[in-house]
Amino acid sequence: MGYLGRRIGLSQDKGDSNPGADGGAVGGGILDLFSNGYFERQGDIYNDPGVLPGIVATGGVISDYTTPPGAILRAHVFPSTGTFNVTSAGNLYGGTVDVLLVAGGGGGGGSGGGGGGGGFHQAPGQPVSVASYSVVIGSGGAGGSAGSNRGGVTPPSSATNGGNSTALSLTTYGGGRGGKEAPDGADRGGSPGGSGGGASGTPGASSVGGGDGNKQTGTSTNIPIPLGPQGNDGGGSGAGPSGGGGGAGGAGGDGHPSNGNPAGNGGPGAPSVYAYGPGNPVTYGGGGGGGVRVSPPASDSLAGSGGSGGGGNGDVNNNNAQNGTFGLGGGGGGGGHLNGGGNQGAGGDGGSGTVVIRYQIGTVDTSVAKATGGAISYYGGKTIHTFTGSGTFATEPNWSAANVEYVVVAGGGSGASIFGGGGAGGYRTGTTPIGAHPVSTTIQVGAGAQAPINDGGGATIQPGSNGTPSYFGTPITAAGGGYGGSGPGTTGGNGGSGGGGSDWAASAAVGGAGNTPATTPPQGNPGGNGSGSDAGGGGGGGAGSPGTNGSTAGGGVGGVGIQLPSTFRNPASTVGAPGPGSTLHWVAGGGGGGSYTGSYGSATGGSGGGPGGPYAGAGPGGAGSNNSGVDAIVNTGSGGGGGTRTSGDVRGGAGGSGIVIIAYPS
Repeated sequence: MGYLGRRIGLSQDKGDSNPGADGGAVGGGILDLFSNGYFERQGDIYNDPGVLPGIVATGGVISDYTTPPGAILRAHVFPSTGTFNVTSAGNLYGGTVDVLLVAGGGGGGGSGGGGGGGGFHQAPGQPVSVASYSVVIGSGGAGGSAGSNRGGVTPPSSATNGGNSTALSLTTYGGGRGGKEAPDGADRGGSPGGSGGGASGTPGASSVGGGDGNKQTGTSTNIPIPLGPQGNDGGGSGAGPSGGGGGAGGAGGDGHPSNGNPAGNGGPGAPSVYAYGPGNPVTYGGGGGGGVRVSPPASDSLAGSGGSGGGGNGDVNNNNAQNGTFGLGGGGGGGGHLNGGGNQGAGGDGGSGTVVIRYQIGTVDTSVAKATGGAISYYGGKTIHTFTGSGTFATEPNWSAANVEYVVVAGGGSGASIFGGGGAGGYRTGTTPIGAHPVSTTIQVGAGAQAPINDGGGATIQPGSNGTPSYFGTPITAAGGGYGGSGPGTTGGNGGSGGGGSDWAASAAVGGAGNTPATTPPQGNPGGNGSGSDAGGGGGGGAGSPGTNGSTAGGGVGGVGIQLPSTFRNPASTVGAPGPGSTLHWVAGGGGGGSYTGSYGSATGGSGGGPGGPYAGAGPGGAGSNNSGVDAIVNTGSGGGGGTRTSGDVRGGAGGSGIVIIAYPS
């Protein structure tokens, strides 16, 4: 390729940016050689000649894009907790970064109101120095469980608020939980949060308000507001024995109150261009829609719709509501309830939040992109597109037909509320041709399976559920991970990797089969069996090995995950999770099996992702009293841990969402 200006000394290919290299082998060239060489995709950014003119840092998923009139911005997108490590504070473009924080969405109420969207805040111009900065991503709140109205004995359990997100001494607050079906009182109203939860519509003699959101600066009586507005208020509900719940507040507007039937819609989220640039805004923090109590059965259209930005829809007729979207901080929808129909519907879980940190690294002609879609970065002579959510891979006019390398990981299965660990989502990698422009390929990133909740001391034994498939166009599909088995004789679910079998008394159950449906080469491995001694459930299978069997010592270990191919191991990007030997970029580990200590006091939960874990982001299993399985890390496709058998409420771990990554020569 040609270079701008007159080049002296060694070429870019042979030059070394380290002035102390052997023979002083520093490549020559004018200052813009960095920008030109980088964006014409020759060489590795960290081996180009000259001094980097901006901040140098690692962490998160790297997304590089340009903004008019040609500023090159680098965004570090954190879908899960990690570290933003600054190794040079920059000079030419200043030592400041722009920060977006989105907290986790609140859980929707059981037969109740929607969960509030996670707090949303953009903070431009934050100073940084050479240091390591902790980034904490708020998890989505748990939806309220379904209760039973038979005799009025078992009401739904309360949902929970979303978790806070923090970075660079900044904090956004989790969305408020939705109110649940309850007599007049605190549990019926929505909770305050980043955005407030919606109120339950039933039953009550008086109207009730939704939770307050962070709408102004200063300090609220409900929640501190150090950064300024982060969200909006949840919708209330009217008096009466039946009716709809309020929609929750979103980052971009208040939730709608219910008006009897239908329920209120969730408030809209707010857009940001920090992650992928002006042409690709992302909307975050949508509020969950309210659920409806009805008699007789009614149309789903009466339920509240979730707000834009990941808010989950509410439901009716004893159905479970929709979860908020992971990575967007959407609130979960409120569950439904059919009068006289037995169980109420559970509320949806809130979606996890995100943090984006961006800064300028150079200037360049904006017309050289070969394709769009996902977070785009450059490493080892390759252009890499990382999809942490569904989207489209589309070629640009200067695309040259080429083979692309891919990794497709499906959503992981959830661990059971009692015993079995969740299986990892299917893992596929290889190459495929992409023809001449224009080509547009649909990308689906599978969701991790929702965490099951066992409430009422074993009255309801909840198995896990399978993760959602991921695909790079329809020919390249990875199957969702299998669920963990729960209760006497319950086998693990089949999937990309199989879930672990349950264990209760003498009723050991086998693990689910992996690589289902079958592909060549295989996508995963089977889950382990239960012990047959009421002690330990089987570990979920992983992409690298089967889950192990449970035993009297405790839950089985989840199967080993797999490290991404070397093409995708950019040291500046923390895609995936740590694995054995402190190595990075691991995905698709199996969840650990849960255990019961009633008969075997020393029984422990199985580790996730292999012996000595947790590895690959897989969730460990629970052990002891009220010890739930641990959620898998988002965008790893790993399985959640199995819960333990206990007299109290317990839940299995949620599966991790999947990921799709594509690379081609720059």
